[in-house]
Amino acid sequence: MAPTAAAAAVVTLGGKGAALTPAAVYALSLGLAEPAIDPSALQRLSTRGPSPQDTPGSLDVASALPLASRDEAAVAAASAPVAVALAAAIDCCASPLVRVVDAVAALSCEAARGDVAAFDVPTSGDGLSAKDEADVAADVKMLLFGSKLVGAAGGADAASFTKVPTVNGLFREAVRALHARVRIELNAPVKLGKRDAVQTGEGKEEALVALATQLARSVQAMLKLSVARARLCVGRIDDAELRKKLTDGVDIDDLKGMLDKVTIDSDAVSVLRGVYNSLLKFRDILAWEAAVAMAVIEMDSSIEKPQAGGENEVGSSTENPQASGEKPKGDKKSKKKKTLGKGTSAVLMLLRDHVTNGKEVLSVNSALLAEWGTELSLLFDPKCPRLVSLVDKVKEIVETNEVRRLPKIPKGTRDFGKEQMAIRERAFSIITGVFKMHGAVALDTPVFELRETLMGKYGEDSKLIYDLADQGGELCSLRYDLTVPFARYVAMNNISSLKRYQIAKVYRRDNPSKGRYREFYQCDFDIAGVYETMEPDFEVIKVLTELLDQLDIGSYEIKLNHRKLLDGMLEICGVPPEKFRTVCSSIDKLDKQTFEQVKKELVDEKGISNETADKIGDLVKTRGPPLEVLLELRKEGSKFMENAGSVTALNELEILFRALDKANATGKIVFDLSLARGLDYYTGVIYEAVFKGTTQVGSIAAGGRYDNLVGMFSGKQVPAVGVSLGIERVFAIMEQQEMEKNKIRATETEVLVSIIGKDLILAAELVSELWNAGIKAEFKLTTRIPNHLKYATQCGIPWMVLVGELEISSGKVKLKNLTSTQEEEVDRTEFAQVLKQRLRNP
Repeated sequence: MAPTAAAAAVVTLGGKGAALTPAAVYALSLGLAEPAIDPSALQRLSTRGPSPQDTPGSLDVASALPLASRDEAAVAAASAPVAVALAAAIDCCASPLVRVVDAVAALSCEAARGDVAAFDVPTSGDGLSAKDEADVAADVKMLLFGSKLVGAAGGADAASFTKVPTVNGLFREAVRALHARVRIELNAPVKLGKRDAVQTGEGKEEALVALATQLARSVQAMLKLSVARARLCVGRIDDAELRKKLTDGVDIDDLKGMLDKVTIDSDAVSVLRGVYNSLLKFRDILAWEAAVAMAVIEMDSSIEKPQAGGENEVGSSTENPQASGEKPKGDKKSKKKKTLGKGTSAVLMLLRDHVTNGKEVLSVNSALLAEWGTELSLLFDPKCPRLVSLVDKVKEIVETNEVRRLPKIPKGTRDFGKEQMAIRERAFSIITGVFKMHGAVALDTPVFELRETLMGKYGEDSKLIYDLADQGGELCSLRYDLTVPFARYVAMNNISSLKRYQIAKVYRRDNPSKGRYREFYQCDFDIAGVYETMEPDFEVIKVLTELLDQLDIGSYEIKLNHRKLLDGMLEICGVPPEKFRTVCSSIDKLDKQTFEQVKKELVDEKGISNETADKIGDLVKTRGPPLEVLLELRKEGSKFMENAGSVTALNELEILFRALDKANATGKIVFDLSLARGLDYYTGVIYEAVFKGTTQVGSIAAGGRYDNLVGMFSGKQVPAVGVSLGIERVFAIMEQQEMEKNKIRATETEVLVSIIGKDLILAAELVSELWNAGIKAEFKLTTRIPNHLKYATQCGIPWMVLVGELEISSGKVKLKNLTSTQEEEVDRTEFAQVLKQRLRNP
């Protein structure tokens, strides 16, 4: 961000390599700096030809400066035309406010007793928040760190504070964008000998206006929010008369329509002036909010006021009554006051010192508040040297406390806690069991492949591949799926037949959303080799139904189609063969978009006629039970029966559907002509499983036949068919189900050996006997029996072995069944075998 306006003595214009800053332009416009024209610029200007008579709409800075000649004015105009100079002034005024608005919001949160939970913006990497929004929330929480005023439910109106991260984050984004553009424009090289000054910056005004208008919209939102927060603070003032004066003191009716007036002005300069004026208005309102928050804190006797140089300078709760000559009171509760956050304490001291000049505040009234508001508005002006101290202090607070921030993970990734890991391991166990039941062998491949291996296999989705920095002379990428690496493995090892499974992570540079990650597991089952027609296809789909049934996730359906049938449909509709793949990519979006949206893409982006798109729309509606739809497509007069590829596909599908019907596996299958699967390598049957329950996760598995993929690597064609289970989405379903049942167990512990004491030697002896007997056991040492019971109950451990002094002396142990709450004593030498029998026959 741009610094505040420095009181520079001289600002050089026109020099080769000279760098103009928004602060320098702002200082020039206020007369805080003197312009100096670089001699080389005047020399270049004199060799160019006649000086421009006038520079229409020329530099406002130049027109305001006492320049000796038109040539000097021309250099100044070339250095910063009107629009650029105005944008620079906006940038200079807005940039320091990025930190100030967060500090004032935190101060108001203290004064209004807001809930700090308002700033709990998710940063888990799920794409649920923008970076600037999350940064604002984190900064405000750092300012409030240590506060005893915030955090209590039922404080201030939550909406006035929950909107702060979003609104202030948008302001940060807008300021950063404008600053980047202004910086470019101010420092663009001006070759006066080759280009007229009037042409400098030509065509740039539109970009500046667009960015400044975006800034104005964010300012408007912050302005309204600032007024709302200030009024919440006013509501905590006991003096009714003062409260009424302050409430009536700000009229925001005059703000209505301000933004519209700014944006409808025809010329760039008028728009930018309007944005600048709205920014000044916001600065006044922000100062008023800060003054009100300060007054509320000053008048509240229950709040400990921070003192410069004292222990509570940054919000310490320590008081020293003797320091002021007061005697300590007998009632400890009466002298305990609530403290501000460490960051807000520092901010309050800076603001208070500015408006009071170190004098004690004896009473607060409306006149004093008005005076404070004026002083703070002047403080927030970049020409005030103290603004730098305020901005630096806020920056220091949030950056010094950076260590207290919780570390984050990248967007589109997630951590698996103990409960989630328990679910995942159970799911993997079921999945692996099904794969092995069908005779598949395990395979693992590198997490990254040569880029050439992956490129050209995924159609339009190739843009989602993660490329790695080249450090070893090879261009590599993270694997996008497990299918292409499997095909590469088959080709590289000259394998002609293989039934394999693989459970591993894949990576996609996608936009994260609920259920959509950038790093996730896939569980693949593939059969490669030459077999009878539909033989491996039947087994792969049967494996898929078994997986989803045994995972017991609830209702699902498997949509099924054939790539040759899809190509035949497109040919019937009149789509040129060279556009089959790109049209399929559009059709593949029908599960997320309406046909009207897909049609618009087909017509506007892919050059398909309206008539052809409508024909596609009619056919993709066809779906239903497999054998019924098959009969419909093969009936007399069907255009599909006139297409060779479609006839081949329908014959293959008849074999497949009859085999699945005999295996009682067609109940969950839907023959759906809208299923396209956007990946380029599919050549035959394609399918996709969709969860039909309440948890919205979309597709949970997909696959199909890819007869040509292996041949892309070796020239030897090895047909293959497979399915990939999107396990992350299955996890989400299983996790929700377990939460509803309220019985997620992170461990499989069967017995807790509870030593009522601290005898580790005894615990080691007893628990080792259980481990040696094959019993899953833990041990705990504590003298408090309730702690043993609490731990066993929380972990869901069914049995306890209780050993205290009485049991030790009698040579027995006490067994406790936590399900039935029954207890029994058994001999110390037999307890392991007794427990083994109890666990085997509960």
